[in-house]
Amino acid sequence: MDALGPTALLSIAVLLLAVTVDLWMSSDARKLHQYGRPPSVSIGSLRIETPQPWFLGCLLLWVVFVPLYLTATGRSPFAHGGR
Repeated sequence: MDALGPTALLSIAVLLLAVTVDLWMSSDARKLHQYGRPPSVSIGSLRIETPQPWFLGCLLLWVVFVPLYLTATGRSPFAHGGR
């Protein structure tokens, strides 16, 4: 059996990172929702404020939903003028 090449290992590492962030975001959104402070975002008529849509959005469009979630929770360095 051949060893995995560097490209395959990098792909696996990126996938593991994305899944880890997805799971963290889902857990965090669930916790914030329970405390009555759900992260919410409105995009046109679409409103995201429960953990399930955050998880699915992050799973499907990681590059869009992770920064959106961080901004919605005030954790983005770009939220609130970079403070």
